[in-house]
Amino acid sequence: MFAPRATKSGDGQFRPMELVPSVDVLSGNGADVIVTRDEQLLFDETFYVSGEVPRVTPFERGFPGQYRQTAAGSWEPDEVMPDERFVVINVAGNGLVVFTACSHAGLINVLTHAQARFPDIPLYGVFGGFHLSGVTEPIIPETVEALAQFDLELISPGHCTGWRALSALAAAYGERVVPSAVGKTFML
Repeated sequence: MFAPRATKSGDGQFRPMELVPSVDVLSGNGADVIVTRDEQLLFDETFYVSGEVPRVTPFERGFPGQYRQTAAGSWEPDEVMPDERFVVINVAGNGLVVFTACSHAGLINVLTHAQARFPDIPLYGVFGGFHLSGVTEPIIPETVEALAQFDLELISPGHCTGWRALSALAAAYGERVVPSAVGKTFML
C-alpha cells in the first residue's frame, strides 16, 4: 500500500496519485502502526478490519487503468488493489455497519465478505465511497441490482460514488439512501 500509484493519461504519461504516508511519517505523528495482511479484531473485538477482500463478482474488477511503481522504478498494472480494507462494527439492536474506503474491491465483494465473516449477524448499513464514477460507471446497474440481496436499512454513499450512481441508488432504494457528507451526524 505504500508503493507509488498512478493512472496513465491518453498521451501515455503516468499521473502519480498522492502517496499513502509511510510508517515513519505515521509513527512520527503518534500512530501505533500495525502493518499486516491479516484481518484484525480491535478494541475488545468491537471493530473488525478486513484482510484482503475476495473477488467473487464477475463485474467488480478493481480500478481499471491504475498502475503501481515497482522497487526498480518501472510501472506495472495494479487494477486489483489487494491492499484495500474495510471496517465493520456491530451496532447493538441493528446489526453490522460496514465502512468502506473507496470500494476498489467492489461494494458487492465487500458486503459479501462482511456477511460471510459474520453469518449470524444481519447487515444493517454501509458507509463510504462506492467507486462507481468515471471508468467504473458501466457497473452501476449490476451493483444496484446486486445490492438488493443484502436488504440494507441504510446506504450512505460518499466521495467516489459519483452522481450517476447516487441517482441510481436513490431510484432503487429510496429513503434508505442517505448521502454522507463532512459534518453529517448519523444516529444508529
